[in-house]
Parts: sequence; C-alpha cells; structure tokens
Amino acid sequence: MTTGTVRQRTPGASADLLRAMARPGFLVSRWSLRAIAYTATTVVIGLITMMVATPLYMPWTAVAIALLEPPIGTVGDPSQLVLVLLVGLILIVCFGPLLSLPLAAVERRRLRLVSPRPAESGHRVPPPGLWGWIRVRYTEAATWREVVYLFLLLPLTFLIIVVMGTLVSFTLVLLMGPFLVEDVPGAQISLGPLAATTTEEALPLTLLSPVTLLAAVYLCGVTSYGHGSLARALLVGPPKEELRAELTEVTHSRARLVDAFEYERRRIERDLHDGAQQRLVALNMDLGMARLDVDENSEADRRLAAAQRKADELITELRELVRGIHPRVLTDRGLPAALAELADHSPVPVTVQADLPRRPPSHVEGTAYFVVAEALTNVYKHTEANAATVHAFLAPGAHGDTLVVEVTDYGPGGADPVRGSGLTGMRDRVAVMGGTMDLSSPQGGPTRIRVELPCTIDRTDPR
Repeated sequence: MTTGTVRQRTPGASADLLRAMARPGFLVSRWSLRAIAYTATTVVIGLITMMVATPLYMPWTAVAIALLEPPIGTVGDPSQLVLVLLVGLILIVCFGPLLSLPLAAVERRRLRLVSPRPAESGHRVPPPGLWGWIRVRYTEAATWREVVYLFLLLPLTFLIIVVMGTLVSFTLVLLMGPFLVEDVPGAQISLGPLAATTTEEALPLTLLSPVTLLAAVYLCGVTSYGHGSLARALLVGPPKEELRAELTEVTHSRARLVDAFEYERRRIERDLHDGAQQRLVALNMDLGMARLDVDENSEADRRLAAAQRKADELITELRELVRGIHPRVLTDRGLPAALAELADHSPVPVTVQADLPRRPPSHVEGTAYFVVAEALTNVYKHTEANAATVHAFLAPGAHGDTLVVEVTDYGPGGADPVRGSGLTGMRDRVAVMGGTMDLSSPQGGPTRIRVELPCTIDRTDPR
C-alpha cells in the first residue's frame, strides 16, 4: 500500500490583503491599519539599515555613479572600477550575512502585521561552536537570500518614501489649502493645471483630499502586498509541518526500498544455494563416479581429476559468494554467532563480545553484520593492527532499543573517510537504516567505529 502526504495550503496574508482591498470596507478594516503600519515601519527599518549598512552600499553606489556618469570622481578609471567591485564583493561575503541575519529576524516578526501564516526561518541548526555556526550560516542558501533582501530593501525604501511622501504631501496641501492662502498674503497653491490664490479658490481643491487619501491608503495596501510577498519568498522557509510530513514520507519510502532490497537479496541467496550450488555438487559427484570407470593415473583420469578440483574450487567460491550475500548462520543462529564466524575467518585476531538478550529485527542484524564485515576487511587491508575487538549490545531508549556495535582495531590510526569509499559506504548503509556512525581514529590509534541502529518494529520481518 502506497502512502502519500496530503498538503493543505493556508491562505496567506497577501491573499487576505487582496480580498480585503476588494471589499468596500477596506478603509475602516484592520487590514488598512496594518498596511499603513507595515509601510511606515518599512521606512523606519529601511533608513536604519541604510545607515548601518552604508559601507556595503557605498562601493556599489560608486560603481553605479561611474557607469552613469564616468567623469565623476576617479572611479571612471577601469582599474579603479575593478578595485571597487572587488572591495564590494569582499564586504558582502564577509559582512553581508552578519547584517542580513538580524534584519531578516526582524522582518519575519514584522510580517505578522500583514500575514497570519507562520514565518519560520529557513536556517539549519548549526553545530556547537563558533566555527560550526560560521560554516553553516555562510554556506546555506537561506543566508544569501537574506543578503539579497538586504540590498533590495534600500531601493524599496526610497521608492516608498518618494511615492508615499509625494502622495501624503499632496493630500496635506489639498486639505490645508484654504488656511495656507488665508494666512500668507499673496500665497498661491499650484497643483499642475489647478491653482488657487484665495480661500474660495482653494476650497474646491480641498474636496479632492479624500480622493488622494483613499489612493494613499490603497497604495499602502499594494506596497504591503508586494513587499510582504517579496519578504516571504526570500526570508521564510517551509513550514515545520510540511517539512515533518516530507521527512515522514521519505522515511517510509526508504524503509520500503530497504525491505525490497532485503527481499531480493534473500531470493538471490536462496537461488544460488538451492540451485546453482546443488547442481555443482551433483556435477562433482558425477565426475567422481566417472573416475571409477577409467583406469587410475590414465590421461582420462587425470583430466577428470582436474575437472573435479575445478568444480570443488567453484563450489567453494560460490559458498563464499552466498555467505557474502547473506550468511546462513546469521539467519539461523543470529548476530552473535555470525560475528564469531567473521572473527574466525579474519586474518587479524578478533575478540567478540556480543551478549544480546534477544534478537534484533533482521534488517538491523544484517546491517550490523555487514558493517562489522567491512570494518574487519579494512583492518586487514589498510592497517597494521595486531588485534581488534567487536562489541555488540542493546541499549534501551525512549523509543525502543538501539543496537550498538563498536569495532576497535589497535593499529596506527589516522583513518579518513575522504581517502576511501569503504567508510563512506558504511556510513551510507547505516544512514539508510536511520542509524548513526561515529569514527574516532587519532594518530597512533586506536581506531574505533561506533554504530547505533534503532530497533524499530514497524516493518515486516522476513525471518
């Protein structure tokens, strides 16, 4: 049965604001007040940001001036222009995230004025320490989207100041027109083709002030809609519920793939064991019977003996192949016996401590077995260790038991996953099962691999 995730979209602030602007009562609704507050605070935050981020803006402003007016200053020189561009890029890379991160946090809070939806950050949780924080913050896309917003806020603020300032000033002049021409002798109000020098001439213009005020309020709604959409696109990450649903679906899908792979591997192992291996054994017996019908030490006897030896070698190789696909002892007797068999076949002396009160699920046993097998192979091929230990036990947890397997070799240490695919493959195999793998390999040794596999029981156990 295939499971899926059903997502339900929550109406956003922008859609609510648009619907509110389409209603006749927008002017007296809470949305108009929120739009005005959002626009006003945008101007305040934009001006503060401009003052704080002036060193970041200045190189690019100089470049823009040089491209528009080359004679201005010395930036018109190409070498000077390239130098300013390099300085601007260095400032952005070094200090852009430091300024954009707090700005984005404020803007996400301010989105509540025009948006009922949660405004969660798109940042990952950094590891402990300053270097971990720098490495994560300076390499994730969410940070650089916030840097883009930092630079877009400057022209957006200027646009709001010019447009809204002009419209509000126009409204105030219309509203105060009769008083202006009355208090100041010889004063004149000129609004394009409209002009007034007396109170009687200015009074009709005052009647236009509600129209301009209405336009200003609606313009606040339009700018709040556009600004809110831009801020949400650049500063807000996916909702936690959506991420959680996607993670659950990926986990279930991964479990189904692992189950399918495990089933196919067991089918191949069964076909080789019960099919090809049995036919080779029968062929070996037929060759032995054929030798009874020929003279001993004859040419035919020597050829049959050579064929029989090759059949024995092929049977041995096939048995090793079957054991590598899925060892029979692991299915029949469990992980402790399978680990003991690995230790017996290892050229390096291996001590096994595996006291498990009960058998883990088969997929956990299989993963632990192959991790230990790969680890012991690495010990034999890539180290000069004279001994190794394998320790397996069940650790109780809040969500069930966890199988913990530790493989320690007493070699020179210095193991690095970057220099080979073995450790990376082990880590990937463990990650598929929802587990974790830790590697400790200081120079001088010992090298210790610790694997933790959750013993979940929400899967079909093929045993």
